[in-house]
Amino acid sequence: MNRYPAWKYALIVVVLLIAALYTLPNFFGEAPAVQVSSSKSTVKVDTTTLARVEQALKEANISADGITLEAGSIKARFGDVDTQGKAKDAIQKALTPDAADPAYVVALNLLSRSPAWLTSLNANPMYLGLDLRGGVHFMLQVDMQAALTKRAESLAGDIRLSLREKNIRHGGIARNGQAIEIRFRDSATLTSAKNLIQDQIPDLQMVEAPDGTDYKLTATIKPEAARRIQDQALKQNMVTLHNRINELGVAEPVIQQQGIDRIVVQLPGVQDTAKAKDILGRTATLEMRLVEDSAEARAAESGSGPVPFGSERFFERNGQAVIVKKQVILTGENLTDAQPGFDSQNQQPKVDLTVDAKGGRIMRDTSRENLKKRMAILLFEKGKGEVLTAPVIQGELGNRFQISGSMSVNEASDLALLLRAGSLAAPMDIIEERTIGPTLGAENITKGFHSVSWGFAVIVAFMATYYMLFGLFSGIALAVNLLLLVAVLSMLQATLTLPGMAAMALALGMAIDSNVLINERIREELRNGASPQAAIHAGYERAWATILDSNISTLIAGLALLAFGSGPVRGFAVVHCIGILTSMFSAVFFSRGLVNLWYGRQKKLKTVSIGTVWRPPSEGGLAKS
Repeated sequence: MNRYPAWKYALIVVVLLIAALYTLPNFFGEAPAVQVSSSKSTVKVDTTTLARVEQALKEANISADGITLEAGSIKARFGDVDTQGKAKDAIQKALTPDAADPAYVVALNLLSRSPAWLTSLNANPMYLGLDLRGGVHFMLQVDMQAALTKRAESLAGDIRLSLREKNIRHGGIARNGQAIEIRFRDSATLTSAKNLIQDQIPDLQMVEAPDGTDYKLTATIKPEAARRIQDQALKQNMVTLHNRINELGVAEPVIQQQGIDRIVVQLPGVQDTAKAKDILGRTATLEMRLVEDSAEARAAESGSGPVPFGSERFFERNGQAVIVKKQVILTGENLTDAQPGFDSQNQQPKVDLTVDAKGGRIMRDTSRENLKKRMAILLFEKGKGEVLTAPVIQGELGNRFQISGSMSVNEASDLALLLRAGSLAAPMDIIEERTIGPTLGAENITKGFHSVSWGFAVIVAFMATYYMLFGLFSGIALAVNLLLLVAVLSMLQATLTLPGMAAMALALGMAIDSNVLINERIREELRNGASPQAAIHAGYERAWATILDSNISTLIAGLALLAFGSGPVRGFAVVHCIGILTSMFSAVFFSRGLVNLWYGRQKKLKTVSIGTVWRPPSEGGLAKS
């Protein structure tokens, strides 16, 4: 009646071993570290950089616990905070002699001390939020008016192109703020242009008015389209920030929308606010321009002549000068995808680019008119432009085309990453910044740990006193619940914050409810005269429905918090929901396994240790079992 088959005990053992394995990394703590990443998208962190870091530490007589190159950044671990600070100064002096134009970002960080064998099994500690780990917090204000102005400039180009394709003559197209003004010499031409614009660009609303002897058509963005553009600008900026920060090796970032025009960026573990700003400032703008191929341009490239009018001089990563025209053909916002690959003819590395419909039309016209000429792809970072590549146009291009040339596989992958990251849809300003030191984070961890551990200890003591051996079983099940909860959070690589620790303490209190229901149900069966074995069986069977109902209703509330909450509320809800699921396993399946293991094999069981069983006075007062 009260026996588990062998496979159920085997399942419990396997679950406990896996939970212990994934919980273990959380006990090793974090080591002070210095993280070196690239400050420019065209500067790579590789084994050469690693050797320079090791040499700098050696010259400064600083010993590191470990130096690794991973995810495009170098991470050096140290034994204490003082050594960490000295190492940062030594590395920064060696890698960035010019503070005005640094090639690398040298930032303070915190890294897990987990052994390599655990890391190789993908057993990693939970991420800690800003309030527990320390780090930097920024609130960025997106300039929505600039986004609308930028969109108006793009629409003005679309109107110019559409009117030229339909041979509709106009007296000039000018942008006045976010309004596009088009002049015509007669009303019939104005009407034709207005119908064409309404058909092809539905986001614009137009007003016509006389302008001296001419006619003027003023187009502005519709309010609903403006809201959509602002929303898209915010989302594009968030994607760009995430790509730049996450893919270039910064510690687990949190990038969230706040309100209609603000973005919150949190970089846990990064203690240097100035360096964090540098990382945020890495967002770049991509442009495609034609290379000037005149004799004056070639002389300017060699440095023996001035730059021709209407052109600019930029440099490739090898230092070679390239003279490009000022007219921008395409920008990063027209690019929809960029993927590395290999040319099917010569098996050379390449990058496949995909642009939107407008970009495809522009590329077709430009490539048709400029066959066998070069087109430069420029990357602008912090106001400085650099030529990523300048390939020759080999044929007519469309929505899809490729960049190939003297690139390695790694260079093709890096270029694809840079192109995918794109550009900011609108400029942003930092309106709030906050640094939380690691000392405060350590205090928060200590207080949170004490709250959970003391709550656990008091609950176990009460249960053992009130329910005797069954209370002890409940306490062991509660410990298993806590083990499973931490293990699942570590597997999911969830970010634990102070609200999450509060949810963990609450989960302990709620998890014990299930065992209280079971124990009281067993007592009730004993009061009704059932044998101990029958009471144990009936207690678990009949309490299950109540436990399921109560947990489902609580889970629904947790899912509502998860769906509609944000920030700390979501962190609380995640731990709360996972705690409910793990408690159903530990309080029912695991605790019954313990009871079955202890009592199930006793055929002539007369009493169970479950505390005082109160019986009605008519049946002889109270009895103890």
